[in-house]
Amino acid sequence: MNWYEKLNQYFPIEEMKSKEHMELLLAEKSDIYFKDESKEHVLMYVEMEDFVFIDYLFVSKDARGKGTGKKLIDQLKKKGKPIILEVEPIDYEDTDTQKRQRFYAREGFKHAESIGYRRRSLATNEINELEILYWSPTDESEENIYEKMKKTYETIHTYKDKQLYGQSYSPVDDVLTFDEEVVEQQEQI
Repeated sequence: MNWYEKLNQYFPIEEMKSKEHMELLLAEKSDIYFKDESKEHVLMYVEMEDFVFIDYLFVSKDARGKGTGKKLIDQLKKKGKPIILEVEPIDYEDTDTQKRQRFYAREGFKHAESIGYRRRSLATNEINELEILYWSPTDESEENIYEKMKKTYETIHTYKDKQLYGQSYSPVDDVLTFDEEVVEQQEQI
């Protein structure tokens, strides 16, 4: 099974980029978009000057619980930059969502509570809500994480979307929101 098939079987259709989209990113954005793969994993990520964005992280069932995911995250942490990713909210009927969230919490990732993410899937036309998680070696503010997410959305997620999918994703300001009241409440605690 090739790297794309592994990702496609694991991630929901509404979260998947097309294979053509990812191959274009790997070819045309090769200075910032990377693939790290083995028989046991596939890691697709973006490395900008001041942050890393995990686009997809897949660890095979056989390799889970053996430290593969932790090793991959540790490699990214060694870069000394904030790491950002999107994750499905916990669905108590889907144990994978719980395991995923617990894994990232163990690795020191925080939930960016002030950032909202709602994107219409071009594959299903459904609204897909995701949570933004981040790890930062310098206690990065959620406002900075929000700005980095906007950059990722505009640079990676919507890259040549009209050409690839026949239509465009929603504008970044319709997809990502920042709630300053949540930040103020956090500061009061």
